[in-house]
Amino acid sequence: MAEKIYSTKLQDKLERNIWGLIGMLAIVLSIAGIVEIVPLFVLDDTFEHNRHPEVVWQRQAGQTLNDWKPGDGVRPYKALELAGRDIYQREGCYLCHSQMVRPFRDEKERYGHYSLASESIYDHPFQWGSKRTGPDLARGGGKYSDDWHRKHLRAPRSMVPESVMPNYPWLDDAAVDVDRIQASMAAMRTLGVPYTDDDIAQGAQAVEGKTEMDALVAYLQVLGTMVKFQEGVDYRE
Repeated sequence: MAEKIYSTKLQDKLERNIWGLIGMLAIVLSIAGIVEIVPLFVLDDTFEHNRHPEVVWQRQAGQTLNDWKPGDGVRPYKALELAGRDIYQREGCYLCHSQMVRPFRDEKERYGHYSLASESIYDHPFQWGSKRTGPDLARGGGKYSDDWHRKHLRAPRSMVPESVMPNYPWLDDAAVDVDRIQASMAAMRTLGVPYTDDDIAQGAQAVEGKTEMDALVAYLQVLGTMVKFQEGVDYRE
């Protein structure tokens, strides 16, 4: 004999009324979302650079993006890098590659220092990802040469025999859209990326004559190179 199932009158009504159930779920999920999200906008320690200002590049008046050196801190992407990031998203690279090293020993040993929230401060949208068909790319900049990346993008299995990544030979022949890059930089500025008028004005010249292969390689080579991590410093505390 089946056991008797006990439930409240409210539960019975919700289970028999699909719209009531949807409404209750919306209320519960909204409350849960507010509880988790709102504190991120008011806590000073959400971003590591609030306690460790060296994590973000302190750009001085008159400096251009070309004055930045690796390790100076997180900065906005240069025009060619931003174009490469757009191509990275267009080709769906984020579906197989994450850009977030989690704070676990095995990940640190394989990829390097765990990712900081501040490293994504100028990423709209961020590229953390949730699937690793291929390796994480958060610390990939400078690991291989430009030539290696070009060969790998043209024919991945020529460099990594077990790779399941598709070929991208057309990137060599496609020119970067000069007209679009300034619009992209202006759009990023509306989202809080501190591009100056000069940065945007010089964007078209920076990508003139460049291919999509050049742009994507430039983007891949800058990943993980912006912050110089100090030994023994826990950026989460």
